Amino acid sequence: MYHALIRTHHITSRKKVARLRAAAKTYQCFALLRSGGVPGVMYVRGSNKSQVQNWVDTVHNLRYKDYQLVSPVDAVPDPDALPVAPQQIPDAVLGTLEEVDTVKEMAAHMESRGLQKWWRIAMGFARE
Repeated sequence: MYHALIRTHHITSRKKVARLRAAAKTYQCFALLRSGGVPGVMYVRGSNKSQVQNWVDTVHNLRYKDYQLVSPVDAVPDPDALPVAPQQIPDAVLGTLEEVDTVKEMAAHMESRGLQKWWRIAMGFARE
């Protein structure tokens, strides 16, 4: 599995979100968006590095204000190597896009996947 994290100024355009939803389906990726205000945050995960990169390229081509690829496409850490075991949650369905309203909700999703440390460092909330 591969993933990436993108931060933008905001995500409010429903047309752009629809394009991202279509791209998630096309590239068989799971995307999680913090939309509706400032900041806009996008997490994408997929089984193939090129598919995740194609989704990231789609975001870049939509020309979001203050686009920052805060964590480029990279392999997801092995769950057995994580200091805290991920909670038992149904894994994200590839080819779908979910939206959350707050950064706090986004952080909760990252924590439930065992990615809290990675998320905090990528967002600039913590240091390595």
